[in-house]
Amino acid sequence: MKIRNKILFYFSSTVSVLLGIALLSIFILFSEYREEEFQQRQNTKIKQTLIFLNKYKAYGKELAGVMDELTINDFYDEKMLVFNADKELIFASIDNLPIANYKEILSELDTSNIWIETKVDNYDIVGVYLKIENSGYYAISKAYDEAGHSKIYFLGNVLIGIFIFITVIVILISIVLSNHISKPLTLLSERLSKFDLNHLGGSFLKTDKSSYELELLTERFNALLKKTNEAFLFQKHVVNHISHELKTPISILVSELEILKSNRDLDQVHQLLEGQIQAAKSLGDTINILLEIAKYEAGQEITLQCLRVDELLFDTIAELNRLYPNHSFDINYSSLVTGEEDLQVMGNEMLLKQAFQNLLTNSVSYGITKQTSITFDTIAQTKELAVCISNSGKTISKSEEKYLFDYFFRGANSHGQTGFGLGLVLTKKIILLHKGSIQYSSKKDKHNNFEIKIPLS
Repeated sequence: MKIRNKILFYFSSTVSVLLGIALLSIFILFSEYREEEFQQRQNTKIKQTLIFLNKYKAYGKELAGVMDELTINDFYDEKMLVFNADKELIFASIDNLPIANYKEILSELDTSNIWIETKVDNYDIVGVYLKIENSGYYAISKAYDEAGHSKIYFLGNVLIGIFIFITVIVILISIVLSNHISKPLTLLSERLSKFDLNHLGGSFLKTDKSSYELELLTERFNALLKKTNEAFLFQKHVVNHISHELKTPISILVSELEILKSNRDLDQVHQLLEGQIQAAKSLGDTINILLEIAKYEAGQEITLQCLRVDELLFDTIAELNRLYPNHSFDINYSSLVTGEEDLQVMGNEMLLKQAFQNLLTNSVSYGITKQTSITFDTIAQTKELAVCISNSGKTISKSEEKYLFDYFFRGANSHGQTGFGLGLVLTKKIILLHKGSIQYSSKKDKHNNFEIKIPLS
């Protein structure tokens, strides 16, 4: 069932049922009130008749008959029977209306059971025991409340008319409301049906602010689109990823093999072979990194362990020194770093190592001087470790900064440099996997700064 029809059905049916219950309750309460009010009128007339009979006993039934004629129009159709204390009939009204069950009612009446009420068809019957000036009397009254039943009939018709009228109004209002409420969802559904997942690019659904739920739904869908887009791009450009990330370890391996080829010293050969083993391990680690990221993209969890980030950077620098022996990497600790607990994070060693290697390699490639500064700091408020990697060189313009971590983006300072514009994309993805953040900033003194923040373990 469409949501529009559900809103229409549930709203109109709920209001109609509640309205029906309310109107039915009014009808039942009024009917009960009519019955009670009419029976009290019967009781009042019985009392007046008994008082009159007791006051003018000497005149007998003749005077009672005269009184009955005078009050015959009090009720539309009535019969009254009056009995003395011995339950002997002493007065009967002139009406011909029979009371078939008067003997049963009379037998049930006594000094301990002084009131009985019942109904026969639409007639109200009451039986009472009253004591008038030390004389006990039994009386039974049967009467038809013409005015009351007429009012009940009229009220029932009015309530039915009100129910039908309001139900029609509610259905019309429900149609308008359901169309108004479901319209944004219908438009969203139409936009989704026209959305081409094969050409996502940077396009997303326009946020609908007509309601909190729709805004949240649109934002969640756009977040899903963004993640799907990233996954598609990662799969689409996996070859470029592989060529980019394997370039450094392969270069190290080739460089050492060329040295090994012309070397005749066995000791040096052994040393170079050891280096090649390390390079091969680095190559294997890089492949494993790509596999780990592919697993994460497929929804699997990455393996985390407690790591000292500075030791991880020392290992990375040691490997890069083989390829860039003339480059200097300076490591500094702020005064807030007081122990190894300020340098430990929960992370994946291969992934974090690859992220730092990408940043350090960029620093070597784009720096003017052959020096990279690395600073460790602790942010007590957020319990994070901050690692700042900076180098002197041509900075990224403000207009280019927002594209720095996008696929294939290469700034104006990259002219003459080889690459695919994928290193920083992969680096940011790795940092985000560790629930961290990475930001770029530049200073007037031509310093490029990358600050990585990762939660402490």
